[in-house]
Amino acid sequence: METAGAGADSRRSTTTGRDGTGGAVTNWAGNITFSARELHRPASLSALQALVAGSRQVRVLGSGHSFNRIADVDPDAAGAALLSLSALEPSVDVDTSARTVRVSGGVRYAELARRVASFGLALPNMASLPHISVAGSVATGTHGSGNGNQSLAESVRAVELVTADGETVVLQRGDDGFDGSVVSLGALGVVLSLTLDLEPDFGVCQHVFGELPLSGLDFEAVTSAAYSVSLFTDWRGPRFNQVWLKQRGKSPVGFPWAAPASAPQHPVPGMPAVNCTQQLGVAGPWHERLPHFRAEFTPSSGAELQSEYLLPREHALTALHILDSLRDEVAPVLQVCEVRTVAADTQWLSPAHGRDTVAFHFTWVPDAAAVLPVVSRIEEHLAQLSPRPHWGKVFAADPAELGARYPHAADFAALAGRLDPAGKFRNAFVRRFLGPLL
Repeated sequence: METAGAGADSRRSTTTGRDGTGGAVTNWAGNITFSARELHRPASLSALQALVAGSRQVRVLGSGHSFNRIADVDPDAAGAALLSLSALEPSVDVDTSARTVRVSGGVRYAELARRVASFGLALPNMASLPHISVAGSVATGTHGSGNGNQSLAESVRAVELVTADGETVVLQRGDDGFDGSVVSLGALGVVLSLTLDLEPDFGVCQHVFGELPLSGLDFEAVTSAAYSVSLFTDWRGPRFNQVWLKQRGKSPVGFPWAAPASAPQHPVPGMPAVNCTQQLGVAGPWHERLPHFRAEFTPSSGAELQSEYLLPREHALTALHILDSLRDEVAPVLQVCEVRTVAADTQWLSPAHGRDTVAFHFTWVPDAAAVLPVVSRIEEHLAQLSPRPHWGKVFAADPAELGARYPHAADFAALAGRLDPAGKFRNAFVRRFLGPLL
C-alpha cells in the first residue's frame, strides 16, 4: 500500500510475524493477524511525520505483546497505516541531576533499564517481562507488583506525541489533560518519546516459597511481606503453588505461611527455570530481579493467550473464592494465574485509577475457542466487584460497557477530541469505548 508523502526513507514491510520471516503481520502470540497488509517502518522523524499526516488512519504496533485488536487498523480502511517505530534511532537520554530519562517510543524495558542502571539510577518497578516496549506498556496500563507500587504509567512525567497533522506536541505532568495522555490506548497520536522519573539505584533479593493454602489466607499480610509479591496458582486446588517475594536491599524476608523453595522455580508448574531471574535470595541489581524473566532470554514462543482483571484490593479474598468456585472450568485451559497488587494511580484510563488494586492475570493455553467461554464466565462472576480488564489482553466485555468503571472516561474523550478531532488514531476497538462519549 502506498502512503501519500511517506518519503524515500520510509520502510515498509509485508512480513513481520513473530519470527520476522515472511507472512502476514501478527502479534507476538500469533492469535491476531492484523488487517494491514504491510507494516510501515519510517526511518526518520520527517518520514514519520509525513506518513502520519498523509494517512487517514494510523495505529502503532509496539512489541506486539497485546492479545486483542487494540493496535489494529480497521479492516479495508482506505489510507490506513499500521506502523512500527523500530527503524527510528533508539534514544535513552538520562539526566542525572533531574533524575529523569527521556526514552524514545520504540525502546523496550530491557534496553531502558540497562541504560538507566549504568548511571546508578533505577525505575521503581518493572513488569514481569522486560521484552515489552515502554510506550506500549504504559499506553495499556501495564504494571508490576507491590502494595506500594503504582502502575508503570505513573512514572511518566512528559509525553511527546506526533499528532494527526504530523506536528509534535508535548504534555507534561500538571498540564491540562496530562493524566489522560499516558494510558491513552494509542488514541491521541504516535508516542515519539516519554520522560520518566527515576530514583537512586537499589538491589533486590528474590525469594520463592512453596504451597500456600487459600483457606485462612491473610491476603494483606502476605502481600505486605516484601516490596513486590506475586502469587501463582494453576487453580487445580484451593491453594497457590508458589509465592515470589522481591525484597529491596539484603533484608531477610519473614514468610511463615509457606516453606522456602530449595531450587529455582518457573511460574508454570513443570517448566524449567532457566529463563527466570535469579532466585534463592541472591542479591542483584533491580532490573535483574524485578522482572520474572531474564532480559537475555525469551520466556516462551508466544504459545499462549492472556487475560487480566483488576479489582479494588479490598475485594481480593472475595474474588479469590469466586475463582476457586470456577476452578473446574478454569484449570483445564489455564497455564498459570498470577495474583499481584498495584497501588492506586491518577491515570484516567489506568485499570488501577483511583483505587488500590488486586490484579488477576491468566495465562491461557493457545486455544481461543476453549478459552473465550471461560473468560466470559469469569467476567460474569466478577462483575459485582467492578473489574477493569487490562486493555491489551483478551476480555469479553464490550469496551463501551466499561465506561462507568472509569470516572474520567468523558474527560479522556474530550482530550481525544481536542488532539485528534477527525479520529485518525481511533480504530474499531477505541471507538467502541469512546463512541458514546463523543
